[in-house]
Amino acid sequence: MSDYGQGPAPRPWHPDDPLYGDPYGSYDGTYASHDPYADGAPQYPQQAPQQQYGPQQYGPQQYGPQQYGQYPQQPHIPQQPQWDTQPQPQVQAYGGWETAQAGQAGYVTPPADPYGSPAHPYRPSGYAPQPAPGQTAEWHAPVDEPGPFDEPDEPETHPFFTDAPGSDDYDDDPDGKRPGKKKRRSGCAVLLAFVVLGGVIGGGGYVGYRYYENHIAAAPDYVGGGMGSVTVDVPNGATLAQIGNILKQNGVVKSVEAFTAAAAGTSIQGGSYTLHRQMSAASAVALMTNGSAQNALVIPEGWRATQVYAALDTYLGLAPGTSAAAAKSANLGLPSYAGGNPEGFLYPSRYSIGKSTKPADALTQMVSQAQSEFASDNLQAQAQAVGKSPYEIIVIASLIQAEAQQPQDFGKVSRVIYNRLQQQMALGFDSTINYAKGRSTLHTTTADTQYPSPYNTYLHKGLPPGPIDNPGHQAIEAALNPTAGNWLYFVTVKPGDTRFTDSAAVQQQNVEAFNQYQQEHGGQ
Repeated sequence: MSDYGQGPAPRPWHPDDPLYGDPYGSYDGTYASHDPYADGAPQYPQQAPQQQYGPQQYGPQQYGPQQYGQYPQQPHIPQQPQWDTQPQPQVQAYGGWETAQAGQAGYVTPPADPYGSPAHPYRPSGYAPQPAPGQTAEWHAPVDEPGPFDEPDEPETHPFFTDAPGSDDYDDDPDGKRPGKKKRRSGCAVLLAFVVLGGVIGGGGYVGYRYYENHIAAAPDYVGGGMGSVTVDVPNGATLAQIGNILKQNGVVKSVEAFTAAAAGTSIQGGSYTLHRQMSAASAVALMTNGSAQNALVIPEGWRATQVYAALDTYLGLAPGTSAAAAKSANLGLPSYAGGNPEGFLYPSRYSIGKSTKPADALTQMVSQAQSEFASDNLQAQAQAVGKSPYEIIVIASLIQAEAQQPQDFGKVSRVIYNRLQQQMALGFDSTINYAKGRSTLHTTTADTQYPSPYNTYLHKGLPPGPIDNPGHQAIEAALNPTAGNWLYFVTVKPGDTRFTDSAAVQQQNVEAFNQYQQEHGGQ
């Protein structure tokens, strides 16, 4: 603690001074005056050195009636500061009463406890001031009087704490005594801060979610086989991503990513498909690849144009003859050498056709497929290499398709046609008579061989005027590449047993074997 020491003479006493009479000195055991203006103010002298008191002097034996008139051994009861030039009376304290010694000029009332404590540790409880001479002393209950630094127990009314008008303060002027730039403590600023903070957190969360969704989480997908039905058209040559987009737009799959993941490594043909809404991607891929969902019209090899028209009418739910009429009136894209006849150019394949497809559009698709196949076989150049026109090759291929029963027979049948044409022999094919008569049978009578038709190859040498069916790829290849041999005759005695020969006598024996088999098995 500070040692106040000696200093200039004390200032005059003023009764209104709130710091007057600080009763506590330093804690070194001396009665030193505590000058409230010690920090930066003149120092006031200590009046008289007092006896030092140690801890051993505090005991219960020091307090008793016989010691009245002496100071009780109390710790740190400092001498009051001197506010005038006259010596102050010495005061004795006992049991809360203090009296002036005889012969002293006056009585000085000790100041109130600056700490406002009802029972200060250095003062006996029940303390009350000694009355002036001539007055009756009255005992007063201890009063909790506020000290000079105590604040009144009143509700807070400052605008800063109540957020009332006038709560603004000024920069560089905490006392508010000169104007400056106002700083407004407003709830709007706090709200704005929370909004900005929420936006930052929300934005970061959205970015994180998108990253998780795109790079970590599985692609959105439906569960199960779906419900209802929907028809979708897939263009030829469409990629998996393009197919996935078509399916998503039609409500079949939930996401393109789920579909492409399920279809990875598979090949999906273009065409029309009947699927369900809200299918899992795996279910959609399964239906599209096993053929059960594809709205397909299958044209087998060797079908005649009349058979194709009838099948198309049935598939589209149209009246019989509708497709045949469309074939005559519509521009199907036939090559000029076809002479407007679709026979031989309705290429046998699997066609994905929607139920709302027009018959002319379906027939045009078949002709387009034929043209594509002919181009891939280099038909123009290869036909010229064997001394035939492209149209003659298609006619020969249609004969092979109708007569050959086994794959290994295609090249041999082609060789028989070439050998007979070379030797100016009539082809004599039953298939041409059946085409002319609009029938399909294995039994041809002698009367049938006399049927008047340019397609009757028993009556007319050379090739018929046009194809008798729609040949497939194998028949076209055989027409361009006949198997080497000298065969002039052949007959299918029974299924899987086609016999070739260059001898007329052997051919007659093979024909008798065929007739016997037909009789035994009820053939016509």
